[in-house]
Amino acid sequence: MTDRFVRSAELVGELNGLPGYPFAVIEHPVANNDDAALKAKAAIAVKAIVPLLMQRQS
Repeated sequence: MTDRFVRSAELVGELNGLPGYPFAVIEHPVANNDDAALKAKAAIAVKAIVPLLMQRQS
């Protein structure tokens, strides 16, 4: 999710009964980024996603 659409993602989670659903956020925009910028954003996303995947749900 890019930072411009965080509130939209939060609302979708709430509407689907998942308030506070975690997701990774990267800087907007993605379109027209060169390979270096996309790789940097991907690295940021991975750093955010791995902990989300590793969290143990009780």
